[in-house]
Amino acid sequence: MRQPGYVREGAFEFNPRRHDSGPKVFLGQPIRSHGVAEFDEALDRLARAPATARFISHGMAVYWLADDPPPPLVERMAQTFLRSDGDIAATLQTLLSSPEFAQSAGHKFKDPMRYVISSVRLAYNDKTILNAGPILNWLNRMGEPLYGHQTPDGYPLDATAWNSPGQMAMRFEIARTIGSGSAGLFRGEGPQPRERAAFPQLANALYFDAISKTLSPATVHALDQAASPQEWNTLLLSSPEFMNR
Repeated sequence: MRQPGYVREGAFEFNPRRHDSGPKVFLGQPIRSHGVAEFDEALDRLARAPATARFISHGMAVYWLADDPPPPLVERMAQTFLRSDGDIAATLQTLLSSPEFAQSAGHKFKDPMRYVISSVRLAYNDKTILNAGPILNWLNRMGEPLYGHQTPDGYPLDATAWNSPGQMAMRFEIARTIGSGSAGLFRGEGPQPRERAAFPQLANALYFDAISKTLSPATVHALDQAASPQEWNTLLLSSPEFMNR
């Protein structure tokens, strides 16, 4: 029979029989609560620590802005985090409305997940895929399988983790596969699989006009030399501009 004070919520367990009920000091201050409330007090203290604000702000800036974000911007984000009692939306607003963010477009290298998903979205717009298998296979081969990271720090976000020669070769292969057809994304599974016709519409003015202004003269020249629509698609998805965001 469970004793009073026992708590089990998901993966969290508080067992009074195994808990040290003596005095404690955490982050330089005594813990004032008792029992399971000590856990909440410790979390609150962690969430409101300046080091936590800087750590979270830096991680958000790396994800959205650059591998080495400007320290003054990270500090402004950290101050917003502290003033708002950890409001992520407010902290993100400080980042997205900053001049540093406005000047960063096209300089953040995509990790495999962003590269694959953005390629499929650009190629097929609002068409619903029938088979996610190819996407999962591409992510596995590039070392970023879905839910595959064993530790809570997540996959790395800096370019050096994802721009090796082997990684780039795999991206070019994915670009060619998507650029040449549906890559199996629109072929269902089962005893009587159905397949929906789909071909990348990357050259469609509705899509291409939105990104054409971001392309360098070298990329435009390479696209002009494409011998087929399939090669044109491949070149666009392989371009330096598309590898970044």
